[in-house]
Amino acid sequence: QMQLVESGGGLAQAGGSLRLSCAASGRTFNDRAMGWFRQAPGKEREFVAGISRSGSFTYYAVSVKGRFTISRDNAKNTIYLQMNTLKPEDTAVYYCAAGGTYGATSSFDFDSWGQGTQVTVSS
Repeated sequence: QMQLVESGGGLAQAGGSLRLSCAASGRTFNDRAMGWFRQAPGKEREFVAGISRSGSFTYYAVSVKGRFTISRDNAKNTIYLQMNTLKPEDTAVYYCAAGGTYGATSSFDFDSWGQGTQVTVSS
């Protein structure tokens, strides 16, 4: 398994932006597809965005498509989530995950998780 550490969460106003980072260590980073999930209070964890091993292919949940961008830097063993035009409903703990095959959206398809970072969007 990989060790994943998220950072970059915080408080933003509606319409604002935040950029999350996830630093990976352990297993070979370049061999793993990666993803971002989020969990709001009282709700189940949901898929946000995914990226292929090379970074050439990405896919998104409908709720964030066009506003969020996932990317990765394999030289730095890091993935990112650029979040623009934030909405109050984006408030959640955001988790980085590794191990899913490209296109996976279920948390059961990912085998390594970070501890999460809180994102709060005020209206």
